[in-house]
Order: sequence, then structure tokens, then C-alpha cells
Amino acid sequence: MDKDQLREDSVTFALAFSDVCDNIKGCSVFVNQLLRSASSIGANLHEARYAQSRADFISKLEIALKESSETDYWLELLYRKGKLSEAAYKQLRNLCGAIRRRLIASITTAKEHKD
Repeated sequence: MDKDQLREDSVTFALAFSDVCDNIKGCSVFVNQLLRSASSIGANLHEARYAQSRADFISKLEIALKESSETDYWLELLYRKGKLSEAAYKQLRNLCGAIRRRLIASITTAKEHKD
């Protein structure tokens, strides 16, 4: 899978989280943080397109990876607060895990080809 597909998938990912966040009542701090971290993944992937160096590119990918971990955290908090159904939680968590695995693979590849 190429970089462009991962960037496109990150947009779809952020929109899916946005749709869910639009329907959660209460817990606005958690919802806002979830939406910020979910959308930050794609923002960092888009920034990586114009990285100034290979190290900068890898750094942007690593930030996106950290944001995916943060997204998972806010998602779990909302689920434990009873703001998400188990089905929605599992679906979004699976999406988050898929993005995270692809980011890890991209980072690994970028580091292998660093020199």
C-alpha cells in the first residue's frame, strides 16, 4: 500500500470519528480531544508529504503514530463513560489499530531506507 492511500485512508478515518463525535452528548472535553487526535493523524501524514528531509518525514509519521495511540485512549474513555456502544467502540478501535499498524510499517520502511 502506498503513501497516498494511507493519507486518503486517514481522511476517511477522521471523518468516521467526526461522525461519531457529532452524535455524542456530553463529555465535550473527551469528544474534542478524540476528534483532535483522530484528525491529527491525517494532518501529520499530509505534512510528511512536504518534509524537508527523511528525518523530518519519519518524525511526522512518528507523531501520527503517537496521535493514533492518543485516539485509542480517548476512545476508551468515552466507551467506559457509556458514551459509545460496544459495537461502535470495537469498530473504531479496529480502525485505529489498522491505521497504527500501517504507520508502524511505514516508519519501519522509512528507517530502513534512511541512508
